[in-house]
Amino acid sequence: MAVVVVDCNGSGLAECQVSEVEELEFMMDTEEHWRILMTTYINYDSLDRQNPACGDNCVGSQKYNTNLSLWPLLAAMIYININNTFSPIKLHSSTIMFTFIFSLLLLFSTTTTTAQPYKATDHFRLACGSSTTVDGWDGDEGSKFTTANNATTSFSSKPSYQDPSVPGTPYTTARIFNASSFTYTFPVSHGPKFLRLHFYPAMYSDLQANQSFFSVSSNGYTLLTNFSAFLAANNRPTPNSQPVAHFVKEFIIYVKDAQILTVTFTPSPNSYGFINGIEIVSLPENLYFDAKNLNYVSQTSGPKIADDMALENIYRLNMGGGHISGTADTGMYRSWEPDDDYILGAALGVTPRNMTPITFTTETPNYTAPELVYATQRSMGNQSTLHNLIWIFPVDSGFYYMIRLHFCNIIPQYNTSGQMVFTISMNNQTAEKEADPLYWTQGNGHPVFKDYVLFVSDPDNPESKQDLRLEMHPNVGASAEYGDAYLNGLEAFKLSNTRSLASPNPELSSTPPLPTPASPIERKKNKTPPYAAIIGGVGGGLVFLSVLVLIVFRRRRRVKNYGAEDKSSYDPASIESKSTHSCHSSLPSDRCRRFSLTEVKAATGEFNDICIIGHGGFGKVYKGYIDNGTTTVAIKRLNTSSSQGLREFQTEIGLLSKLRHVHLVSLIGYCDDDEEMVLVYDYMAHGTLREHLYKSNNPPLSWKRRLLICIGAARGLHYLHTSAKRRIIHRDVKSTNILLDENWVAKVSDFGLSKLGPNDPSQTHVSTVVKGSMGYVDPEYYQRQQLTDKSDVYSFGVVLLEVLCARPAMIPGLAKEQVSLAEWGKYCYRKGILDQIIDPKLRDEIAPECLTKFGEVANSCLKEKGCDRLTMEEVVYKLELALEVQETAEKTGGGVVLENQELPFLRHGEATTTDDDVFSGSSVIRKGTSSISSTYEGFKSETVFSQMGNATGR
Repeated sequence: MAVVVVDCNGSGLAECQVSEVEELEFMMDTEEHWRILMTTYINYDSLDRQNPACGDNCVGSQKYNTNLSLWPLLAAMIYININNTFSPIKLHSSTIMFTFIFSLLLLFSTTTTTAQPYKATDHFRLACGSSTTVDGWDGDEGSKFTTANNATTSFSSKPSYQDPSVPGTPYTTARIFNASSFTYTFPVSHGPKFLRLHFYPAMYSDLQANQSFFSVSSNGYTLLTNFSAFLAANNRPTPNSQPVAHFVKEFIIYVKDAQILTVTFTPSPNSYGFINGIEIVSLPENLYFDAKNLNYVSQTSGPKIADDMALENIYRLNMGGGHISGTADTGMYRSWEPDDDYILGAALGVTPRNMTPITFTTETPNYTAPELVYATQRSMGNQSTLHNLIWIFPVDSGFYYMIRLHFCNIIPQYNTSGQMVFTISMNNQTAEKEADPLYWTQGNGHPVFKDYVLFVSDPDNPESKQDLRLEMHPNVGASAEYGDAYLNGLEAFKLSNTRSLASPNPELSSTPPLPTPASPIERKKNKTPPYAAIIGGVGGGLVFLSVLVLIVFRRRRRVKNYGAEDKSSYDPASIESKSTHSCHSSLPSDRCRRFSLTEVKAATGEFNDICIIGHGGFGKVYKGYIDNGTTTVAIKRLNTSSSQGLREFQTEIGLLSKLRHVHLVSLIGYCDDDEEMVLVYDYMAHGTLREHLYKSNNPPLSWKRRLLICIGAARGLHYLHTSAKRRIIHRDVKSTNILLDENWVAKVSDFGLSKLGPNDPSQTHVSTVVKGSMGYVDPEYYQRQQLTDKSDVYSFGVVLLEVLCARPAMIPGLAKEQVSLAEWGKYCYRKGILDQIIDPKLRDEIAPECLTKFGEVANSCLKEKGCDRLTMEEVVYKLELALEVQETAEKTGGGVVLENQELPFLRHGEATTTDDDVFSGSSVIRKGTSSISSTYEGFKSETVFSQMGNATGR
């Protein structure tokens, strides 16, 4: 591969000097007197074959025929000084001399529209873990983009080994996150932004690359969940998947009025996260968003590419051409790769080069793609009767994709609309029956692009990678003259699904190591007679068969115990890919430890009442010690009189054994001996959130800590709603199901009532009997018996009011309008008197602006219609904004001061709802009796659920 630089030094018709170099540092923004002229293919060893009659005496164009269509394939990128005047130019190098004919230069120099790069209004390049500025990358040590406490939540590190194939900055350092979430904040202008995350999965500070799992979110969008850069690097999404040492994940985020772009990294439990570089570049407003002419494949409508959607670039290809680096892009630093790896089979087609000037238009501005993309293409040529032109692109199942196809006719023979028409198919569905680029444009050399949207899924394997098949072939009936098809460039984007782009990690494809051959001496010593091998083989086979039968028998026996239960409430196989949950947990490979009853009794002192730390609908919760007293755990034992039973027990195990997130309580194991049903969890030192709000002697939580707890719990719920192709609906969100560890990190718990969302992405709900806790249940769910993830949002809105007001969700003894905290909170918000019902202990802490934003979030969660409520990702984002407002106010000493007033808080001796106030179907129970008092008569059922009879246990 050679790079040839042509410099005419502004000397008009003078000779131009040619330099042949191995590598060229080419920066458009620092050497603007250079521009890319063309990409061509030259094989120096075979050039003289073009005019063999000349022999060795030929010079200039006599010896080196400059007909580009005849040059064989060896890429050489040619740059030319724009100050020259174009005439026959004699080129020199150490090994060759040849002359470019005037006409050849002319056709590359007379484009009607000069391709000037787009000037980015925002451009940040952050080398994470670095303290210096190198090659335009600023170090993040002490940066204004990080929080002041970054030293306590992260540290910088260098890779233990620098792969020679990996560039320098930003891959020479990394920032490691192993304690809690870490957020970068960038001040940017309104509009869409490229967000590029640079990863080099190596060993950092003795941390193994394959043990890194973390999540990434930005401005309310989940970009990555439980992500493994190690697995991603070793399983690149190409048909000829080859491991790479480093890679970039590129997203597009539309920044709205807040004009802030946040990037949050959250390590998974017992793991760590890292990042090498962060790059943010603005892009033209309508380059990808608000596309006017989206073409939907195999459906009449679909999602719009609007500012409430995030995109992830999956592929960006230069068809028939070479690699185009970010510095050679049009100002947005996009990288364009060759398409060779994606062509199916031997149907490579032909790759003509530009013989026509490129003329950009209003519809296709000069920043759409580099000239080099439109100057090359892959077409069928004379193979159109033999093969179709087919590309295969592995993508994640369960998402919509926007496929942008770039066309530009550069073949002189095609010059009239209708001469050459072809058909485009995607996944065997017709996307364009009569594609005619000359009909779409003003003629040769005029670029055009078309956008197509399609949904990719596999109902039988929803979490797998699926092939997106792009196929082209001539439309013989519509073509008047030529049978051909071509494509110049392609961009493929994954579209966010419920504000998430996250997908499971790929499977690690490993080849077993070859056995080490024994030395001749060892082979001689270990030689055994044939009959011994036969006896050993037969004996070993019998032992293996016996063990296999025993395992099958035990599994069948356990299936018999549980198989009769309804399994619709969970499906472990659909929750997380094997690769995601098999590499980084401290648990065994099945991620759930089975305890014997003896172990559980030893851990709890024979279920001694002294060890009880709580009660719930399930039964008693004990504090215990396992592994010779080295690990403190919480042990939940089913009470035989409980309304919960085997189904809830199975659901909890089925879900929590498959899920791992910093804001979900971790299930260590279970015990099902002797008809006992026991669950063993990580111990949460600070108990439940409710214990720190009311009915407790615990000191009050500060407002800032309450905000952080709410944000953590919201992140946990968002993970449930988006971590799997079928969302997980908790169905019992309340303050007693939010636990706090020794660091006050919130953990969502108690998944006994959880339910999987609909299997079909087009469905919005699952129909099921109503279950939940009094005061928290979504009224829309109660009325229609249609469960959605917005039911959890409603319940969380009640929790937000609990946190703000420090009172229970239901207080029957109060005035009718104040019984339900949800209704009372919404009423006060509408009247502008929310500050009158907050916890008096927070009187001097809450900044007015923060209270306003917090109230907006709670009120938006409690909308009557689920479709009007926020998503949990939006809740996270807006609560984080409220926290930022609070922190800003604290620096200036701002706060809320309330006048003395009588507030409707819990008074001593009043009846309230308890953890046992739950209902199933249309029933309410409180230890076997109705929980609805006579004061509820006449109150709306959708408000406080007063019209429930036939009380039975859950």
